[in-house]
Amino acid sequence: MHKMTFEELNGDCSQERMDSVATALEEVLTSALPQGCITVGVYEAAKSLNVDPDNVVLCILATDDEDVKDVALQIHFTLIQAFCCENDINILRVNNTRRLAEILCGAASGGGGGGKQSAGEPLDLHCVLVTSPHSTSWKDPALSKVNRFCRESRCMDQWVPIINLPER
Repeated sequence: MHKMTFEELNGDCSQERMDSVATALEEVLTSALPQGCITVGVYEAAKSLNVDPDNVVLCILATDDEDVKDVALQIHFTLIQAFCCENDINILRVNNTRRLAEILCGAASGGGGGGKQSAGEPLDLHCVLVTSPHSTSWKDPALSKVNRFCRESRCMDQWVPIINLPER
């Protein structure tokens, strides 16, 4: 019988926690899209953040491996991150834009809208904002879980936690 070390146990808990947060994020996105509470695209997100930052409840920055070399995108990310930190908006990095597209397009085809892109244009999924559907705080258990994860990550000096959206 193999006795698990602290590192192995901690790694398993950490992976479970990441999977749990990824599932919660997927729930947040699929419930927010039909309510028109999703803004997609770096420029659209910047405009929305400028107009009404108090209504933004989560900022998602998404990249794939090839995006790391895109200097302009990294500059946009730095500015968006700084703005979100200044305005107490939780931020997540997601490393699977294809899976993010599946989630958002699947939710949109399920009766929602809200992508705010012209027909035929590919979505710019590098930045996705989730806004509150009302002026009052959004009481969604999945959003609370994601926000708690972001807060706990900041306490460990990880200001922009990175999660993996697993393939389905």
